[in-house]
Amino acid sequence: MDLPMFYDEAEEWSNALLLYDAALKQVNTKLEILNNEFKLANQYNPIEHIKSRLKTPQSIAKKLRHNGRELTVDNIIKYVNDVAGIRIICSFTSDIYRIADLISKQSDIKVLKVKDYIMCPKSNGYTSYHMIISIPVFLTDRTVDTKVEIQIRTIAMDFWASLEHKIYYKFEGNAPEHIRKELKECSEIVAYLDQKMLSLNEEIKSFSQDRIGSYEQELITTYKDVVAESFGKIIEDEQEQAQDKAPEQEEKTGKDKKKRILFGFLN
Repeated sequence: MDLPMFYDEAEEWSNALLLYDAALKQVNTKLEILNNEFKLANQYNPIEHIKSRLKTPQSIAKKLRHNGRELTVDNIIKYVNDVAGIRIICSFTSDIYRIADLISKQSDIKVLKVKDYIMCPKSNGYTSYHMIISIPVFLTDRTVDTKVEIQIRTIAMDFWASLEHKIYYKFEGNAPEHIRKELKECSEIVAYLDQKMLSLNEEIKSFSQDRIGSYEQELITTYKDVVAESFGKIIEDEQEQAQDKAPEQEEKTGKDKKKRILFGFLN
């Protein structure tokens, strides 16, 4: 990761980069362990996938300039909270809060800040759950608490955010009004979809084994009734066909009898 040309603290920045990279690896490992344990205990996987990244030096420099601060390592560490970032993608909104709670209960993690954009979406419709945490990175001669930003969202939220990000950079933050309006409407659809999917999932989970057994028995009974009705219909059809063929059969039998008499046979 190269630094902007005007930046002359390359060695200091390399040391800071080492810390952020180590912090990302530690948090990723913690999430993998939590996810595997949850899957083993509950036969359910709350995390669909995880993305992690280190912010580019250009983005860091732009953010500091935007806030009117000088580009120094001290300012980066102090004022830029998302140099190291992890995004956790879940299936349902309930998983978001469950994972956030599990992260906050880790004994070596400190939660520095939380922004719940699910309960309070941004004006453009953006929804997600943000956490700024610090985690100790153990070096040979010291331990350094290093900040990591964690974003937790559903698949639908992530899809919307990806499109919004493309639009933002395409129009440099000044998208046409009708596009902003339609994007906002899409966020409302996403929220509705997440709620419907969560409700459906909760209904599925509410089916106890007894209810499932009862439901299966009901299906079997219904199936038997349908089969019986169909079988009865087949028998009726065969009887009707037999009745229709009876006169023809009697006529054929009479003709055969005449043939047997004609050739000298009575039986």
